[in-house]
Amino acid sequence: MPTEPETDYDPSLGNKFIFVTGGVMSGLGKGITAASTGRLLANAGFDVTAVKIDPYLNVDAGTMNPYQHGEVYVLKDGGEVDLDLGNYERFLDIDMTFDHNVTTGKTYQHVIEKERAGDYLGKTVQIIPHVTDDIKRRIREAAEGHDVCIVEVGGTVGDIEGMPFLEALRQFAHEEDEEDFLLTHVTLVPYSKNGEQKTKPTQHSVKELRSIGLQPDILVGRCEDELDPSTKEKIALFCDVPTDAVFSNPDVEDIYHVPLMVEEEGLDEYVMERFGLADEAVPAEERDTQWRDLVTQETGGEVDIALVGKYDLEDAYLSVNEALKHAGLERGVDVNVLWVDSEKMADDDEARLREADGVVVPGGFGSRGTAGKIDAIRYAREHDVPFLGLCLGFQLAVVEYARNVLGLEGAHSAEIDAETPHPVIDLLPEQYDLEDLGGTMRLGAHETEIAPGTLAADVYGAEACTERHRHRYEVNPEYFEDFADTDLVFSGESGNRMEILELDDHPYFLGTQFHPEFRSRPTRASPPFVGLLDAVVESTDERLEVEA
Repeated sequence: MPTEPETDYDPSLGNKFIFVTGGVMSGLGKGITAASTGRLLANAGFDVTAVKIDPYLNVDAGTMNPYQHGEVYVLKDGGEVDLDLGNYERFLDIDMTFDHNVTTGKTYQHVIEKERAGDYLGKTVQIIPHVTDDIKRRIREAAEGHDVCIVEVGGTVGDIEGMPFLEALRQFAHEEDEEDFLLTHVTLVPYSKNGEQKTKPTQHSVKELRSIGLQPDILVGRCEDELDPSTKEKIALFCDVPTDAVFSNPDVEDIYHVPLMVEEEGLDEYVMERFGLADEAVPAEERDTQWRDLVTQETGGEVDIALVGKYDLEDAYLSVNEALKHAGLERGVDVNVLWVDSEKMADDDEARLREADGVVVPGGFGSRGTAGKIDAIRYAREHDVPFLGLCLGFQLAVVEYARNVLGLEGAHSAEIDAETPHPVIDLLPEQYDLEDLGGTMRLGAHETEIAPGTLAADVYGAEACTERHRHRYEVNPEYFEDFADTDLVFSGESGNRMEILELDDHPYFLGTQFHPEFRSRPTRASPPFVGLLDAVVESTDERLEVEA
């Protein structure tokens, strides 16, 4: 079982803050830029953490539709947060908490609760100072115990919902010592029709920042290619920063190559010099190279994995895609993810399923697309195709087996069919009297006991595992006896809850009620995903031998 990395926090260094804002348009990759900088600072021996500010009024991301916002990422303490926190956990190889996500909803809720309790002693409660003070408090508390805290401000400079956070940032800059605060601004540098890199969007974005009292210390230009020296000089001149404070972040083949690009640009070295940390850093020739070695290694082939879901949006299954990629890094193979729309399951989608070397059915909610997922699970079971089911994928594997092997006609999950004669998946007992939907599922890290001598025990190499959960439904205890002495084995349990299932006499058929993808890292791939790829590679090798 992989171990958590040790930290190197040095209290004598104090807290250093890097605030990251974005301009021109959203989705530029400021989070990846920030996380990559953090990765390099960690390689240099510093303890790095991160805070993600999300200006929306939701208290958390738990009730958001994946089509609008991508996946809901779950932290170890059960916090349901923006997917960018998943990127920070993966790049920095740390476990974050709900305190590392600051939202407008969370901040306003806290301030209003204090007002109702009379904590403001009759004062008029206002954005300044009460809301901005609460924002600053949250950031400082999250940074405590770390050398460097990277704070990403979501959205784009100029968005009305982001103004209280930018005002808090302005105050923060005045309250901290100059050598403890850096503002990095990420902007778009597009091309004109004649191929010229245009700086005007960056100029206007910086002008917007300066109009509210913020002057960037570092500018990062997102462009298809590296910024020309003349482009850097022009940006520096018009935006009032040194030329050596303007950096490129061009498009790369894979996001895990961004730290390498940032390193080549010297952004991490510039940050350390500005913070006065250069002499405290691990010498360049002695720094950890595991990341570089992993992402630049030669691979030994390619495998196709069918991802069967209903959200035709890559960000909706971001952690699953990344976990497959991590397993590929560990096993030295490229993983080609084939999207299969579970609502269609015909023509091209069915062909992709049958062409795949392995099948993954991820989590989800609601009835849409479940019939197609059940068909995919049956196909994998009957044709000995390596299979991994996650959360809903685990539950539907139970449903499929109950229907097609045990003969329980109409068996289903009570979430999807409240009138099913055989609710083999049913609501968790503690969920019956709940009224609010947000933050009320079974969430966060829970330990699962693993039966010795099982596939799960072999995959994890241990008799227990701790993984993150996000669900309201579970295997119905009333049907435990129906599955006893069958080929479908529940090999992982938590109290009276079934957490892991596997199928005897199958190359690899594993389902988990939890979400192992949330703890997967490039340097510590998730065991169930590595097990899936092991089975895929083995079955592919055997097939090639037969064909030869």
